[in-house]
Amino acid sequence: MILLNVVRRNLKVFFKDKGFFISALISPMILLVLYATFLANVYKESYMSALPEGFTISESLINGTVVGQLISSLLAVCCVTIAFCSNLLMITDKASGSIGDFTVSPVKRSTIAAGYYLASAASTLIVTLSALTVGLLYLSTQGWYMSFTDVLFVIGDVILLTLFGTALSSCIHFFLSTNGQASAVGTIVSAGYGFFCGAYMPISSFGSGLQRFLTFLPGTYGTSLLKNHMMNGVFREMEASGYPAEVLKGIRDSIDCNLYFFDAKVPLWVMAAVLIGSVVGFTGLFVLFHVLAKRHIKKQ
Repeated sequence: MILLNVVRRNLKVFFKDKGFFISALISPMILLVLYATFLANVYKESYMSALPEGFTISESLINGTVVGQLISSLLAVCCVTIAFCSNLLMITDKASGSIGDFTVSPVKRSTIAAGYYLASAASTLIVTLSALTVGLLYLSTQGWYMSFTDVLFVIGDVILLTLFGTALSSCIHFFLSTNGQASAVGTIVSAGYGFFCGAYMPISSFGSGLQRFLTFLPGTYGTSLLKNHMMNGVFREMEASGYPAEVLKGIRDSIDCNLYFFDAKVPLWVMAAVLIGSVVGFTGLFVLFHVLAKRHIKKQ
């Protein structure tokens, strides 16, 4: 009951603060416009380059492929960057001194930490699932080939990536104490994460050394999972239309649906396992930080 009250308080503060809420909600919409404006042609060229010369394809299938890649890339970035935004409440409470009201109360420090974590995950999920809904509506106007199972898998991917973003941001924000520090970290994450996870540009377009480095990062596998499930229907349609196996492989390789770890193709279940393991690992680190901090306070 105490934990529920802490979570409810954090959610109320988050949605009451128009700066937190609007910036988190409007970011996916801005990114969708920017992606569609500037990256759609890049994705289309990457896709078309994998096709044999003279190979014809329907406009609907092209649009379904490009928009599916755009939306999956958008969600891969937003699930993490919005988590950093929603988790700013932890820093704001430290900067304003509100955290002191919790620590002098009978509420356990572990309950406070869990309250921040769960509230951040919940608020981020509200925004990311809203962004997913808008994205699917946009996809339906361009070229819809997804099945109900594909949609369920995409929802699962969004939830997993949101938990990953929440766990990662919780670990990093634990060491921050001012809004300036949080803003600096948020700027770095917003600017760089999309490149490192293969959302802005497919990692297949990078050099071999950088490609191998990026396969050690869990965000890369989250992005590829989303792309595979978002575009699974497109690939089924291509296969049914008689696309040669080598053409389909070339397309999958060019847009990172196929990932290779030192030349070995990574199965989808391994991508999911890496992402789940990362969520558990970062969450465990967050708990460990609080345990060590509690012991340090007791020694003092």
